Order: sequence, then C-alpha cells, then structure tokens
Amino acid sequence: MNPIASVRYRLSRRRRRAPAERHWVRIVMDREVEALLRGLGPASLHAAEISGDGRGHLGWQEFTRLDFPDFDLVNPHDVGQFDVVVCEQVLEHVTQPFTAATTLAQLTKPGGHVLVSVPFLLRVHEAPIDAWRFTPTGLRLLLESAGLTVVTVGSWGNPWCVRANLTDWMPFGRRHQLLRRWSLANNPETPMVVWALAGR
Repeated sequence: MNPIASVRYRLSRRRRRAPAERHWVRIVMDREVEALLRGLGPASLHAAEISGDGRGHLGWQEFTRLDFPDFDLVNPHDVGQFDVVVCEQVLEHVTQPFTAATTLAQLTKPGGHVLVSVPFLLRVHEAPIDAWRFTPTGLRLLLESAGLTVVTVGSWGNPWCVRANLTDWMPFGRRHQLLRRWSLANNPETPMVVWALAGR
C-alpha cells in the first residue's frame, strides 16, 4: 500500500469509530432537535422513539423505544399512542415513506407532536436499504400528507461538509472546533440534514 493510501485508510478507520453524535453532519441538527424537544416540556410527556434511544435522556415522564423489525412503520401493530414521537434518520430506510408518515401520525395523541429528521445531501448508507432523500419542502409535504400540521422545518449543511462526507462519516474534531464559525456555517442551498416538528 502506498503512503498516501495508507494515511487515507487510517483516517477512514478512525472516522468509522467516531460515535454518531460526534459526526460533523449531526452537530447542528442534534442541538436544534434537542432544543425543540426540550421546549415541549418532556417531564410531563410520554415519548416514543423509532429505532433508537438518542433522545431518551431528556427526562421524559415515560420513554418507549420502538425498534425495527419488532415494530415496522410500514406494517405497524398497535402499541398505543404517545405525546411525542421521535423518528430520526429512519424514513430514508423504509419502503413506503407516505405510509410511514401516516403511522407516525397514528402513534401521536391528539395535541401531541412528531419530530422527524432525515438526510438530504448525504451519501447512501444501506441499513438494510437506503431509498429516499427529503428536501425541507419534501419533508413538510410528507408530514402534511399524513394529516400533521408542521410547526417548524429546519435544515443544515454546507459545501465543505458535503465534500468531507462523500466517502466516510467525518467526525467533528479539533480543527473544526477551532474553525467553528466556518465549519458550522449553514448554506440553505446545500442542506445535508433536514428536520421538522409537527403537531397532531
């Protein structure tokens, strides 16, 4: 292996070991999503998270994790309703996103909220499939098609992060922290991730 290829290999191995919450592409999205969820007053709410527990630490009155394949957004079984339903980085992996959005609405109590985050300018990541990408407008239309009322839509990305993530998941490291203003700058024309809060 030539020296340049060797360095690239070592860097890519190091990037793969970075936990998801430290990926450059997630820093702003995670901060914004957490602020939206905290604003709902989690201490008095029963929440469910689809295929994850990344938001379980927010101090919910009750927290339920609904994992695939035991729970399938496209072919759901009755698990009750929740005050808040969190679905992050999942809809790109379902076979029928409009059916999945309808399921999210059905899981939500009247007066409750759904929080969804999805990728847009992000490389393909099969798990087990990767079939869809959503712009801010696309995510709004998807949630509205399920009868939800969109409260807010956000997005984040910039050309530097797009390029850095073409081949691997770039961690947010020391050099990014030193150049935070530059590295976390948002360009609405290059959104890498999109999120929305909707009410039922």
